[in-house]
Amino acid sequence: MSKGLLVVFAGASGVGKGTIMKRLLAGNPNIRLSVSATTRAPREGEVNGREYYFVTREEFDDLLAKDGFLEHAEYVGNCYGTPKEPVFRMLDEGLDVFLEIELKGFLQVKKAYPECVSIFIVPPSFEELQARLHGRGTESEEVIAERLKTAREELEHRHLFDYVVVNDDADRAANEVLSIISDRKSIKE
Repeated sequence: MSKGLLVVFAGASGVGKGTIMKRLLAGNPNIRLSVSATTRAPREGEVNGREYYFVTREEFDDLLAKDGFLEHAEYVGNCYGTPKEPVFRMLDEGLDVFLEIELKGFLQVKKAYPECVSIFIVPPSFEELQARLHGRGTESEEVIAERLKTAREELEHRHLFDYVVVNDDADRAANEVLSIISDRKSIKE
C-alpha cells in the first residue's frame, strides 16, 4: 500500500474552504480532514475528536514539549495545533490527509514536511469575497473588516503554495482539487 498525501488546504475566511472540503469528504473515502487540538472550551454541539481534540493547556504544552505537533499557534489566548500521531497514522494507512490551516501553520508544515501538497483557495474576486462575508449575516461590520484585512494579507502569499484554485463554483473547485491530488499521486508512484 502506498503512503497517502499530506495536503495543506488554506485560504482566507469566506473563500469556501469548508464547502469544498464537505464535497471532497462526501465522495471520496480515501480523503480525511485532520482534527486539530485546542485549549479553548467546546462550543455547543461540538464533540471531542470530531471538531477538535479539546485539551487542557498543560496537555497541549506537554505534547508541544514532546514535538507532537506538525504546526501550532496561539490565537486570542487559546492554543491550536495539528497532532502528528493521527495524521501520520492515516498517511501510513494510505489515506490522503487534508490540513485546513492558516498561513503561519502552512509555513511550519512546509518546513517540517516539504513533500506536502499545498493548495490555496481564492475567491473569483475580492468583491465576491466581500459579498460572501456580508451575505453570511453572522458577523459585525468590524469583524468583517478585520477578516477582509487579513484576507488581503493572505492573498499576497498565495505564490508560496503549489497550487491556487479559484472557487467560482464549489463543485468545479472540488473537482480541480481532486485532479491535483490524482496528478500528484501518479507522480509519486
